[in-house]
Amino acid sequence: MTQAFYRKWRPQKWDEVLGQAHITDTLQNALVGSRVGHAYLFAGPRGTGKTTVARLLAKAVNCQAEDASKRPCDECEYCKAVNENRFLDLIEIDAASNNGVDDVRDLRDKINFSPSQGQFKIYIIDEVHMLSTPAFNALLKTLEEPPPHAIFILATTEIHKIPTTVLSRCQRHEFRRVPLDSIIQQLKIIADGEKLNVDGEATQLIARQSNGGMRDAISLLDQLSSTDEKITLELAQSVLGTATNETIIELIDGIRDENPGVGLQAIHRALDAGSDPRQLARQIVEYLRALMLFQMGNSAQIDATEDVKARMDAHAKNFTASAVLKMMRAFNSAAVDQRGGWQPSLGLELALADVLEINEDVEPAPVSKLPAKSKQDSAKASVTSEGVPEQTPAKPTAPQPQAKSEAASGSTISTEELVSAWPGIRARVKQSDRNLEALLNSCKTLEVKGNALVIGMASEVLAEKIEKPEQIAVVQKAITSALGIDLKVKTVVTTAKGKMPDDVDQNGLVAAAIQAGGEVVK
Repeated sequence: MTQAFYRKWRPQKWDEVLGQAHITDTLQNALVGSRVGHAYLFAGPRGTGKTTVARLLAKAVNCQAEDASKRPCDECEYCKAVNENRFLDLIEIDAASNNGVDDVRDLRDKINFSPSQGQFKIYIIDEVHMLSTPAFNALLKTLEEPPPHAIFILATTEIHKIPTTVLSRCQRHEFRRVPLDSIIQQLKIIADGEKLNVDGEATQLIARQSNGGMRDAISLLDQLSSTDEKITLELAQSVLGTATNETIIELIDGIRDENPGVGLQAIHRALDAGSDPRQLARQIVEYLRALMLFQMGNSAQIDATEDVKARMDAHAKNFTASAVLKMMRAFNSAAVDQRGGWQPSLGLELALADVLEINEDVEPAPVSKLPAKSKQDSAKASVTSEGVPEQTPAKPTAPQPQAKSEAASGSTISTEELVSAWPGIRARVKQSDRNLEALLNSCKTLEVKGNALVIGMASEVLAEKIEKPEQIAVVQKAITSALGIDLKVKTVVTTAKGKMPDDVDQNGLVAAAIQAGGEVVK
């Protein structure tokens, strides 16, 4: 059985540890000055070197090299024994599975025995935060006054769960996430040593996916190496379940253009290709963060190709800074939200719906022109009752009272033409009243009857909200602005099975039956 890369390439000397010089330098100075403590607490994210440094310290304090500055030498018998996991005085305990008070009492009983090989017995307790409260209490006295030949090294990823009584008895060292450049450099060294053919872009993707954890990055490279193929960016994206840059760019394009169809298509195409929903959300947040950095003048901090940077720069100019921040918050919620477990795409879809309500700087989509009308109709469409030419608003304006329609009793537009122009009408309503536009977006039916537009809503409550005179005025003005015609606007209650007839009392028994799903057949 082959050895995992992260074990095979585990650092064996202090200078091989990446990104933790503030800790390794301190421990080396303590060794040289013979000031090694009796209890240490190593805290930090997973895969950043806590156990590795603990094993290095165990080697160093028992190393047989005469020069303390060269410990561990990695050549003496004790160093080799530690490397080969046969050093009897190095005891590694997994607190996740040995977390009871009896386990700690057993440790406390054995700790007084002298070392079997070296000068010190080293106890490394991994995931120490998993110990029960009685177990911590049983450990306190031993931590405070251990025998002179014992050294404790506690490691945890959740330091906030460690009792303060334990913290006060240990020298505390905080491990940091490994810088991206250091991870990339180490991955290249491992790839060369393992004779792997890895593209530079694939190496960058692996490094970014690790989120600062060196062990995670090496494990990802190990996973990709098992394919026995050249490790390309496409292969890495496929195996790791990440989306392409083009997918993210297409999604942002859809948000910019207020086109939910494009955004949803990008999301679902990525998920259908195997992308993890939360990982996709994190990628979107990372891209939006890049837009924020562009807006703040810090584009040099962005790690991307020149082509992608050019697209980021363009997108950064399409949105306000506040819009980018709100989009980041929406998709970051999708990355950590647990509600979408039964429907993986739900969190992303909700985030997209939220951000489409944020983008306020997009002009309404152009409305297709209708067939030419007579000169008389055109004159009526382009002049208000005061004789002033009507202009299409470019900015949100307050709703104005609408003049009475002078249209003939016959229909001036077909239902099909009205439905086709409806998105543009809603866009104009949105400039004056965003809540009203949201109500119009939820309408069930649209029908032109003579010189009136009948809007079908799912409930009486929704219909009444639109029926307010000031709301009707905004809708009528938007229709005139978009189509050059005057239409009266009224609402009815409709359902999936039928529409509320005009002659039915909306508060009566028949109306209640229709709202419950019934249908008028006679």
